[in-house]
Amino acid sequence: MHRQDRYRGCLVGGGAGDALGYAVEFLGEEAIFGRYGEEGIRAFRLVDGIAQISDDTQMTLFTAAGLLLPGEDKVQNVWECYNEWYVTQFHAFGAAGKNLSGLMGVQALWAPRAPGRTCLAAISGGKPGSPSHPINHSKGCGGVMRAAPAGLISPENPMNAAILGAKTSALTHCHDLGWLPGAMLGHMVAQLVSVENLPIEKAARKALFALTYEYAHAPDLRVFLDLMERAIELAHADAPELDAIHTLGEGWVGDEAMAIALYCAIRHENDFAAGIIAAVNHKGDSDSTGAIAGNLLGAKLGYEAIPDEFKDKLELRELLLSMADRLYEQTGGDLT
Repeated sequence: MHRQDRYRGCLVGGGAGDALGYAVEFLGEEAIFGRYGEEGIRAFRLVDGIAQISDDTQMTLFTAAGLLLPGEDKVQNVWECYNEWYVTQFHAFGAAGKNLSGLMGVQALWAPRAPGRTCLAAISGGKPGSPSHPINHSKGCGGVMRAAPAGLISPENPMNAAILGAKTSALTHCHDLGWLPGAMLGHMVAQLVSVENLPIEKAARKALFALTYEYAHAPDLRVFLDLMERAIELAHADAPELDAIHTLGEGWVGDEAMAIALYCAIRHENDFAAGIIAAVNHKGDSDSTGAIAGNLLGAKLGYEAIPDEFKDKLELRELLLSMADRLYEQTGGDLT
């Protein structure tokens, strides 16, 4: 499989998981299964013929745009792009802006899709956070749900991808359980797009090993590692999927979102549809867990392996493909 296909799979897969979960993000399980049947939501809910993405995919696109900008300080570039995303959440299309991201001319991005309060508050404060200089103590999942491009911009160096994932997550979410998941996702995505047919569990274990040393100082590192190990263990167990997800949490915070997505991705690593369906049918932050699982599965399986029903009606699919191609080209093309 061509590496470019895995790049495309990562971003489109994340968008697909996000869109599937966005339809049920704020529904309890009784409502989900009552509305969609005993297997839950299994297909896009269309609005005017499209499957709407949430703020998760919007911010993923702005993250990618920032990483593509010239200059050494990629994290600052991402921060500037987040400020542009912020404008789209409060102003009508066409409001003045620098348009460093190149995304301000995309009218569909000027649609508030349940933006995270922590993201909005952090950006409006005007001062970016970092792991070493926190601006808050949020461990919400709003950092990790947008971190996949960190792995796509640095496929040859997963540790660099992890550091980028951590730093871009900590721009708005400064508790270590808010940015450690971003580090893990960046590391895993870098591995999965670089090595064909790499098992997701193997990528996870390599990432956890690397983070153990790079972030040994993190106060909650052991909490994070233990939850990820629990997710891997459950992926091989016989427990019903929903029971396993309940064991891991609801996904509103970063470590739980990463754990649920990891569990679903390992359990269904050769079946994209089954993986994102499992990742969204629960009472928690369904769009974020779906997005992260979609990033992982798409990076492993590639764009062509994503069923057409999770591509054809996806909002901004062409933009996601274009952004994936730009990231691929930026990193020098195929490595394998």
